[in-house]
Amino acid sequence: MTDSSLNISIHNVTKTYGDFHALRDVSLEVTSGEFLTLLGPSGSGKTTLLMVLAGFTSPDYGSVKFGDEEVILKPPHLRGIGMVFQNYALFPHMNVEQNVGYPQKLRGVSKEETRRSVEEALATVKLDGLGHRRVDELSGGQRQRVALARAIVFKPKILLMDEPLSALDKKLREEMQIELRQLHDSLNMTTVYVTHDQKEALTMSDRIAVINEGQLMQLDTPNQIYRNPNNAFIADFIGESSLLSATVKKGVASLGSSELKATQKLDKDGEFLLVIRPEKLFIADKKSNDSNHFEGIVEDSIFQGESQLMVIKLDPKTHGDQSLRMRLPNGSAMQEKLPGIGEKITLGLKIADSYFVEKSHGGS
Repeated sequence: MTDSSLNISIHNVTKTYGDFHALRDVSLEVTSGEFLTLLGPSGSGKTTLLMVLAGFTSPDYGSVKFGDEEVILKPPHLRGIGMVFQNYALFPHMNVEQNVGYPQKLRGVSKEETRRSVEEALATVKLDGLGHRRVDELSGGQRQRVALARAIVFKPKILLMDEPLSALDKKLREEMQIELRQLHDSLNMTTVYVTHDQKEALTMSDRIAVINEGQLMQLDTPNQIYRNPNNAFIADFIGESSLLSATVKKGVASLGSSELKATQKLDKDGEFLLVIRPEKLFIADKKSNDSNHFEGIVEDSIFQGESQLMVIKLDPKTHGDQSLRMRLPNGSAMQEKLPGIGEKITLGLKIADSYFVEKSHGGS
């Protein structure tokens, strides 16, 4: 049975700075125990929304509830939230133990109970025995864990994190993504996480709220957002993709002089974008009825370790003056058939993987 006091309800939250709209009438629900990521480019409004949840920013209007309690007028220290900041905000004059125990000290918790809770928090983030270390003696990954231990030491019901992994190198960041997700699952805290890294969001989240220009663009599972983006901005921003200009008339899509098939119902005429994920393309020896096909010339072929990225210049007569990218895993049987740069190639895309979005929504 879930605890409804861990739910977060955001309704019609708006925040302006002069003429700039940081948030535009944002509404969303975070369910108890969920890991929700606020994802968007720099300046999109995702951190502003997190600061509204934390109580550090007051919206112009709107409602924020934790469970059934309206918290919009509550100061941060009375909201019962754990917070991990982007720069960790650790106190350099305190050791690890003192940093982690600081929230307990503010709450007037006894020294013995503070010591026990600090030891438990440090063990949870795998920093046992490092309580007496100075902050400047720690690695970046260890500092991140200290900040996390401080956020969870008093066992808050809600945990907020503002790009906590951005300062780490790629390998450590990817390791910490998995650890943070495992920690979330073990603690069962409702977690709201901010990042601009779409791969990080896809890796860690139960659901993703994509925010751009202060607006909530889409709220869904990582799988749905990747496979079925709401608009051209999301199709371009989430994951790697090629966006090919297509025209829809009377439910039929065409790319240049080529007609395209789709399982998606296209009931609106106009300019659309065909969203192609590079890993969904394959070299087509012969054309089949269950796929769309594209003819072109190999413009570039790039070895990238685990995969080979190929850039294909499409035939302008049949597909218009456009290019697309195909990614193949290295070591696959298909590798042996790869044509060289300047050679002709026919690519296939399953009809089930052919997805269209309206061009007018931020497409390029």
